[in-house]
Amino acid sequence: MKKFLVLMVALMMAFIAGCSSEEGKAKGETKGDTGNSSEQIVLDLSIPEPEDAKFGLTATAFKEELEALTDNKMTVKIHSNNSLGGEREVFELMGLGSVDMAIQSAGPMGNWVPEFNVFDLPFLFDSTKHVYSVLDGEIGDELNEKFETATNVKILGWVENGFVATTSNKEISSVEDVKKMKVRVQENEIQIDTWKSYGAEPTPMAWTEVFTGLQQGVIDGHSNSAATIKSSKIYEVQKYVAEIEDRFSAAPISISTATLNRLTEEQQTAVLKAADVAEVKGREFNKQKVEEAFEFLKAEGIIITAPDKESFKTSAESVYTKWAPKLGEELIEKIRNTPY
Repeated sequence: MKKFLVLMVALMMAFIAGCSSEEGKAKGETKGDTGNSSEQIVLDLSIPEPEDAKFGLTATAFKEELEALTDNKMTVKIHSNNSLGGEREVFELMGLGSVDMAIQSAGPMGNWVPEFNVFDLPFLFDSTKHVYSVLDGEIGDELNEKFETATNVKILGWVENGFVATTSNKEISSVEDVKKMKVRVQENEIQIDTWKSYGAEPTPMAWTEVFTGLQQGVIDGHSNSAATIKSSKIYEVQKYVAEIEDRFSAAPISISTATLNRLTEEQQTAVLKAADVAEVKGREFNKQKVEEAFEFLKAEGIIITAPDKESFKTSAESVYTKWAPKLGEELIEKIRNTPY
C-alpha cells in the first residue's frame, strides 16, 4: 500500500509539473518571452472585423511580413470580430499587457488623450492625403507619444475606415434633407452636437443594435464607411447612401509596450518593419474595399448621392464654437494648415 501511495504521489507531481511547463510555454509564446530561442513567438492581434475585411487583410499582411523577416521565428494569431473584447476594452487590455496587438478604430483613444477627439470634428480634413500628412507628421508623433505615456500602448502606424457616408430611406441632397431625421451616432458628444447642428435628432446606439434599429424604424439613418455598409448588409434595410464625408475614421496599428519590451532589439526591429509594410498595404486595402463596396451597392439598386457639403459645413460652425476652446484652437488650426 505504501509503495502504491508513493507511486501515485509521484505521478501526480509529474502531471502537475508537466501542466505548469505547458502553461508557461504557452504564455511565453503569446507574450514574446525570448528566454528559449527555439520556440516560435506568437503575438495575439485583435481586429473588430472578419478576417476577409480590410483590417483582417492588413493583419495578414503584417503576419506574413513578420514571418518573412524572422525566418518564421515570430508569427501572429489574428482574433477577428472583437473576440478578445470591444475596442476600448482591447486598448485597456494592451495597457495591462494581456493583449499584444490590435488594428482597430481610433474612436476610444480620446478617453485617454482628449486631443484625439479632434477627429470627430466635422469637415476638419480636406482629403485622405490631408489626414495622413497630419498623422504621419509632427502632430501625429506628438499625439502618439501622449497616448503611449497614458496607456502603455505604442502606435506603430495608421490605417483607416476612411471618410464616412450616411445611409437613409430618402435622398439627401443638402442639410435640409436631414432635418428631424433620427440618426444613429456613437456615444460621442461631438457627433451628437454635429448632428444637432444639422437639425437632425442624434440617437446614441451600440453598433450591435444598428441593423435592427434601422429595420424597425427606431432610427432613420447612420454614418459609416461604405465598406462597412456593405459587409454589415445595411443595404438590405436602407436604400440611399449620401457621401457627406463629414468625418474621417482613422485606425491605429498598435502594440502593448509590455509585449514590445520583452522582445530583443532585433525582434523589435522586425515588428516595426512589418508594421510599416502593413500600414502601406492597409491603406490600399481600404481604398479597394470602398471602391468595391460602392460598385456593389449600385448593383444592389442603392441610390448614391453627393450632397451639397457647404450647407453642412455652414451648419456645423456652432460645433467649432463649442469645441475648439476645449480641444485646442491652436491644434485645430495647425491641422487645418498642414500641407499635403
